[in-house]
Amino acid sequence: MGRRILNDALRAMVNAERRRKSVVELKPISTVMSSFLKIMKDRGYIKDFQVYDPHKVGTITVQLQGRINDCRALTYRQDIAARDIESYKTSTLPTRQWGYVVITTPDGVLDHEEAIRRNVGGQVLGYFH
Repeated sequence: MGRRILNDALRAMVNAERRRKSVVELKPISTVMSSFLKIMKDRGYIKDFQVYDPHKVGTITVQLQGRINDCRALTYRQDIAARDIESYKTSTLPTRQWGYVVITTPDGVLDHEEAIRRNVGGQVLGYFH
C-alpha cells in the first residue's frame, strides 16, 4: 500500500508540471515519500517541500521548478544488487546524462549514484528524470 501512495503522489507532481502549476499538495504522506522528495530536491528537480502535520494524515506542499519530465514509483518489489544498478539505470532511464533511480537500502533511501559509491544494493522505489 505504501508504494501506491508514493506512485499517486509522484503522478500528481507530473500532472501539475504538465499544467504548469508552481505548487502541488500531496496527501496522504509517508516517510518514504519525504525521503524521495529530499533526493529530488538535492538533485535540483524541485525547489522545496514542506511537511504539515506528519502524525495524522498530513500534507506535503511541493514547490515545483519545471524540470520533471516523468517520475514513477514501482508498485512491485524489485531487489537489485550493487553490481546491477548501472545496467538497471541504463535500461530504465531514457538517457545516460540525466535522471535518477531511487533505491531503499540498509543505509537509507539513496539515489543510484550514492548507492554505487557506497556499494550497497536494495529495493528499487522508483525513478525520475
